[in-house]
Amino acid sequence: MPRHPDRVRDLGYGGTDMTRFVVDAGVAIQLASEAIQISPGVELLAPTLLRSETLSALHEAVARGEIPPDVGLDRHRLISQMPIRLLGDAVLRRRAWQVADQLGWDKTYVAEYVALTQLQADAFVTLDAELARSVEGMVATASIDALR
Repeated sequence: MPRHPDRVRDLGYGGTDMTRFVVDAGVAIQLASEAIQISPGVELLAPTLLRSETLSALHEAVARGEIPPDVGLDRHRLISQMPIRLLGDAVLRRRAWQVADQLGWDKTYVAEYVALTQLQADAFVTLDAELARSVEGMVATASIDALR
């Protein structure tokens, strides 16, 4: 469950409340690998760079011999079919720059996930415990189980 379950927005989809979660590449790959079904009350968001990150991570896993090529391609197909709303406008990029500055990060890739959470979501879902700790106080975080 998100740390702030009261932060639920009515998005106007038939009057149903939805909880918005930003998911990173590791979570998207895990969702595909385990065929996890997303709860009907959940909306997934990610920066547009999610496409490249998941493709690269799966290709790297194949290159390391962790998964066969057909499994990597199938997981990529499943991720492409997931109902993840991808965003990458100028406001997000500007906010990601600010987040990277705030956290002392040279790169802005991960900052895009944090910025998107700040701008449009209720919580950030990552499998990276160190990352989750580093963004405490900036955004709410949730486990992958919150998506079920």
